[in-house]
Amino acid sequence: MIITNITAIKDFIILGFPGLDPRYYGLVSTLLFFTYMAIVVGNIFILVFVGVERYLHKPTYLIFFHMAMNDLLFGTVTLPKMISRYWRDDKIISFGACFTQMYFVHSLGAIQSLLLLIMSLDRFIAVCFPLKYPVLLTNNTVSMACGLSWIGTFLRMMAVIYHALTLPYCNSNIIVQCYCDHTSVTKLGCGEDVKYVQTVAVGLAMFSLLLPLSFILFSFISIFVVVFRIGNAEGRSKTLSTCTPQLVICCLYYMPRCFVYLANYIGFSFSLDIRILLILLYSLLPCAVNPIIYCFKTKYIKDILMKRLKNAKVGMKLHNNA
Repeated sequence: MIITNITAIKDFIILGFPGLDPRYYGLVSTLLFFTYMAIVVGNIFILVFVGVERYLHKPTYLIFFHMAMNDLLFGTVTLPKMISRYWRDDKIISFGACFTQMYFVHSLGAIQSLLLLIMSLDRFIAVCFPLKYPVLLTNNTVSMACGLSWIGTFLRMMAVIYHALTLPYCNSNIIVQCYCDHTSVTKLGCGEDVKYVQTVAVGLAMFSLLLPLSFILFSFISIFVVVFRIGNAEGRSKTLSTCTPQLVICCLYYMPRCFVYLANYIGFSFSLDIRILLILLYSLLPCAVNPIIYCFKTKYIKDILMKRLKNAKVGMKLHNNA
């Protein structure tokens, strides 16, 4: 452990996986690099596809647009430094850069939760109140709701990070995690206020997580009730299929987090490396997988995509024959 005086701490050391053998650094960095490439390519494709395809300028797909933007930013904020950590053994991150990364990590995580709330609201109204859907959820309404989610969360997180900055950092400068997060950084703080700062942050995090989750559960339970009241099997299947992408995305985001929190609550402990791996999985896996869900689980996007691919193949054949 590196013990320093508060005035001397100018940077932190990101430890990453404490038990990882250096022989596997190359393999880990390669895996992280391809994960980042999947996040970048997949989400930029969604951003461009939804932006260019005018038939997708509808509330549901505008939410997908914001989700893709959030996933792209989260991957960009976290993965380059992780890759550098294992590719070039670059463990140092400056004090300011660490708090900046922490700010965006928690902001983007909270925004994701709000976007999932808006997404579930979209499906709830579409299935339970279909006649009111065109009036209640317009492009302007969804854009305003998503915009307020971004702005409100960024402003709120400024207070959280400023609160953490009020702590004196005078113990270790080693962060036992792959990126700077509130819990790992504030553990390094000194004084009597550390517990208070952590409690306030955890309370806000639980509010950001559980309030949207409560409505998401309510909305999908209501949707299932409506679906099972439909008389014919074809109608049930068609209605349920319109909610499948949103349901899968919500499960990817919430289920691993709830599993980790519940495991800690009942006293089931993980090794430090496993815990860090679980955090990375539930943080980064949705960012990489969500574009695939949008394309192959959303019938409208899949149909347009297949149509464009077929037109491109026909165009190539005509060009070759010419």
